[in-house]
Formats: sequence, structure tokens, C-alpha cells
Amino acid sequence: MRMELGVVTGIGVGRLSLAPPPNLKLKAKRVFSGKSGGLVMDDDKEDTMMGGTGSRRRSSRSRKAKKTTDEEEEDEKKKRRRASKKTSSGLSTSSVMIDIEDFGKEQSFEIRSSLLDWYDNNQRDLPWRKTTTCSDRAYAVWVSEIMLQQTRVDTVIRYFIRWIHKWPTLVHLSHASLEEVNQMWAGLGYYRRARFLLEGAKFIVQQGGHFPTTLSELRKVPGIGDYTAGAIASIAFQQAVPVVDGNVVRVIARLKTISANPKDSTTVKAMWKLAGQLVDPDRPGDFNQALMELGATVCTLHNPSCSTCPVSGQCRALSVSINDRSVSVKDYPTKVVKAKKRHEFSAVTVVEIIEDEALMDQPQCNSRFLLVKRPDKGLLAGLWEFPSVPLIGEVDLVTRKDAIDQYLKSFDLESGSTCEVVLRKDVGEYVHIFSHIRLKMYIELLVLHLKGRKCVNLEKENMEWKYVNSKDVGSLGLTSGVRKVYDMIQKFKDTIPPKSDKKVPEKL
Repeated sequence: MRMELGVVTGIGVGRLSLAPPPNLKLKAKRVFSGKSGGLVMDDDKEDTMMGGTGSRRRSSRSRKAKKTTDEEEEDEKKKRRRASKKTSSGLSTSSVMIDIEDFGKEQSFEIRSSLLDWYDNNQRDLPWRKTTTCSDRAYAVWVSEIMLQQTRVDTVIRYFIRWIHKWPTLVHLSHASLEEVNQMWAGLGYYRRARFLLEGAKFIVQQGGHFPTTLSELRKVPGIGDYTAGAIASIAFQQAVPVVDGNVVRVIARLKTISANPKDSTTVKAMWKLAGQLVDPDRPGDFNQALMELGATVCTLHNPSCSTCPVSGQCRALSVSINDRSVSVKDYPTKVVKAKKRHEFSAVTVVEIIEDEALMDQPQCNSRFLLVKRPDKGLLAGLWEFPSVPLIGEVDLVTRKDAIDQYLKSFDLESGSTCEVVLRKDVGEYVHIFSHIRLKMYIELLVLHLKGRKCVNLEKENMEWKYVNSKDVGSLGLTSGVRKVYDMIQKFKDTIPPKSDKKVPEKL
């Protein structure tokens, strides 16, 4: 017999490659017929799993089918080995071919009803849910959804309130500069999101200023993809369209016991299809928010609260786990092994320019710091940082200083000719973690006194670098990594003893 759990992708029934949960051991033989492929159970094993009574006649037919399809099976196995992808459990995502069924009308109705009742009584009080008009709500949903990507709700709330206070409408945001937006965004990370918000606002205003209301029009806006378009269309404009984020994937995977790799494109398409079948046609926005909220607060990754879940009665993963203690609800969806972070190294020099070296010990010393703008593309694009140079591995102090000295010549800072070194000290090391990079920074403080000038020559400033007054550095929209470096420098300066009367100049 064939064991089918069903999934629909597009028109008709499609095939998903599913890996069983790590603790679930299927004692089965695979018999492939032609190109279709499926899971065929030995009758004795079928009795164990399905609770039926075996039939030697069916078993005989199965063995006969196996004998007549040996060559096809071997070819199919070779194809699947070449195409397979490893999951965190070490199993191939194409080890078992299982169909995933649609949500039936009755099941969809029960899930909608239960989930909306739960949401009406348990929804969180969030500021972006308090807007009234469609255009205001579309703007609020857009800003909040972009902020919520890779960021916790508790963190986003205070950023959202500050943002809306400064730029209450789309038009207000369109008049902002990228530097203002980055300053407001400082600390949230993934700064490309802030740039997309600004570019999107300018785009919409250029197109007439009316917020797009359909999926196709929303997707034309820079930075708005399928998920954000679905959220805006359903929540702000009550269109019956789905949204799929990590929370939704987790809930649906457990409802349907989907063990397929959640990152695989076929699985993603299936999730969107299933989510679309669940959307409530009368309250699509509330339903989508309820589904996401369920995943965020109840059906969580590591500690699901099944006893308080409003759709536990429809949850296949819970049902399986009750009948088989070797299976856990947390086995779904399959946990994918994350790619290892790339290790990178850099030398960072905080360059402080003082007008009078005799005033260095004074707390309110009128000094300036050199900031450099990163390239407009790539990691932390267009953001300001202290001068830094990339390193090839963990190099020694001499090599780091030589690299920095060469780099600083481009700012007309060269010992003996334009400036004199007042202080140069290693401050320490700091490791900053990005989503895909582990960056180790070697931090040093370099205090310079410009020769023959009482103040910094601002004429050489351009869009690539600038001097910032020491009193203003703390208020700049610096990234968390740059701010950490600045804090390290300030703590180090507090430990420097008073300067002696006699100073021996250092070389840059």
C-alpha cells in the first residue's frame, strides 16, 4: 500500500521530499514504479505501523514488484543520491517521498475560527496596530514589518515609536536623508532595511504619493518582497492573501507534520500554498497576524505550549508525539544546519585630533575624531566608521601598524610633515558577530597634534570621510560595533595617567 500525507503545489498534487524526524524510524522498503516513486510498506511492517492485519498475498505482490523493478530502482537511487541535500539529522531530504494533502474546507474553517477567537482575547498591545485609516496603517505595517525582520518585538517597539514621531507619514519620510535614517536605525542592525524604507518612500511619493493596495503594485516598491507585500495587503487593505514567515512555517509544519527542509524552494512554495488555503476571507489581516502571533508566543521553536494552543486539536505533530514518545512536536520543521560564519580580521584605529596637546588631559578637550564612510554596496553600506584596514588572518602588531600608517596617508596624516603623535596605544580586541561573518577587530587609539594649524582643515572633507567633534560622536547614528569600539576607547582613556612634562614624540 502507499502511505500518502499529501501536499499541493500549484495545480494538482505535487511531490515534496520529506525527511522523517530524527527519532522516527520507518521500517519500510522503497519500491519505485516508473518515474513516480513512492513508499511501499512490507505487510508485516505495515501491521506494526498502521495497526492492520497483514496479507501474504499483498506481500508476495510487493516482492514480485521489487524483482521486476530492480534496474529502475537502482537508477532512481542514483538520481536521488546526486540530488539529495543533507539536513541537520544527517538524513537526505529526498530519503522518503511523501505527498502532503491540502487543508480541507472543514479543517480550514475550524482552524480559522479557533485561531481568531484566541487572537481576539490574547493579541498583544502593539503600537502599529492602533492606526485607523488604511494609508496610515499601511505605512505603520510597512515600517513595523521591516523592523521586525531579524529583531525581537520588545526591541522594535521603542524604535517604531521614535520613528513615527519623527516621520509620521510616508511624505515626511521621503524628505529625510540617508544619514538621518541610519541615525534613527542605529542599533537595530541589518541597515539595508533602513535604506530600503527610505528608497521605497521616495519611490511611492514620486509615483503620486498613494500607497499601493495590490500585491503586484506593492512588489514594485524597492525593498518590498512577497512577505511584506502580503502583510500590507492583508492587514491594511483586507485582501485575502497569505503571509509566510518563520513563525508561520513552524505552525504549518507541525499542523501537517512536514519534515521537509524549510529552506528548500519546493517546501517554501508548498508553505505559501497551504497558508493561502487557511486565510480567512472576511478577516485576512487579523488571521495572518493571529497565525504569526501563535508561532511567536505559543508554538515556539524550543518550548511550544501545546496545552494552551487553540489549534492543538488539528495538530498532527502533537497527535503523533502522543502516540509515539520517540517523536516530539519540536522535531518539526526539520532543523537545517547553519552555514559556518566566515572569519575576518581588521585593524581599527580611532584617530583623535587635538588642537593643543597640553589640553589632552582635560575632560572637555576640544578634539575631533576621523570617521570614514563605507562603500555604498556591501556590508554596512554607506555607514560611518573609524579608519580600518582588512587583515589576512591574525597578524602581529608591526604588520597592523604598517597597514594603518599607509592607509592614513590618504587623509594627509603623516608623522613629521603634517602631524605629531601625542599618544599611540593598543586598546584591545573586540569580536563582532554578523549573520554570516565573525569579525575580529584589533583596536588602537592614535592621538595626533596637527603641525602649524590651530584647527582641523575642513576643506579636505568630502563625502568619503569627515572630522566629528568629540561632543557630537555620542549622538551620531553609529552601528553597535562602532559604538562598542568608541566605548572601549573612552574607558581606556580614563585609565591613562596624567601626561609628564617632558614628552618624547612617537613616530606614526
